[in-house]
Amino acid sequence: METTKIPGKFLSAEWRYLAMLNYEIDPTILEPYVPPGTELDLWQGKTLVSMVGFLFLNTRVLGIPVPFHTNFEEVNLRFYVRRKAKEGWRRGVVFIKEIVPKPAIALVARVVYNENYVAMPMRHIVEQNETGMSIEYGWHFDQRWHQLKVKTQGVPQLLASGSEETFITEHYWGYARQKDGGGVEYGVEHPRWRVWQVSEYQFACDVATMYGQAFVAALQANPSSAFLAEGSAVIVRNGVSYT
Repeated sequence: METTKIPGKFLSAEWRYLAMLNYEIDPTILEPYVPPGTELDLWQGKTLVSMVGFLFLNTRVLGIPVPFHTNFEEVNLRFYVRRKAKEGWRRGVVFIKEIVPKPAIALVARVVYNENYVAMPMRHIVEQNETGMSIEYGWHFDQRWHQLKVKTQGVPQLLASGSEETFITEHYWGYARQKDGGGVEYGVEHPRWRVWQVSEYQFACDVATMYGQAFVAALQANPSSAFLAEGSAVIVRNGVSYT
């Protein structure tokens, strides 16, 4: 059943320097991960997954900053779905796995949203000069460092309507499957972002061990697109269960 009441604010933060590598994938690989009541959301007939690295800054949970848990990195693998509501289609994301450096954050996300968060040592590098930016996110797993890195060119531009960048960044809902077989839905609020085009990228990861053999072919191919989103302040609403 739909409700017109806006759920309360669970989390507020800033998401900054979102490095996004986007890959076409066989939709049958994602079918086991699609939450009930949703369907895959396609870009010009293509099914996409995204590797995303970014910074969480000034994080507050229920309005309260948690000591030593306000600024940290996240790297996630996600895909795109939609769900029919009274007002029309709600377009959202589903996470295959989300990596953060803080075990407490991973625990809260698993309990509140049943999201597949894991905690690992992480690091990041942000460099800027007169020609562009270099952003690197790293995570330590299986006794070695893995990384997602992009270099930009030019200046950030407003998103063009109908572009792949707009499709990737403007999914304002999150979905997850609950343990009882139902689904949970939560709203994510932020303004439209500006993006830099990427001149170079690097994704060095043991995909089979990290995400499963089924994702190897897609994530080792050349990405469909690569860009860096500027980011902004964000609000994540409390989750609402549905069946």
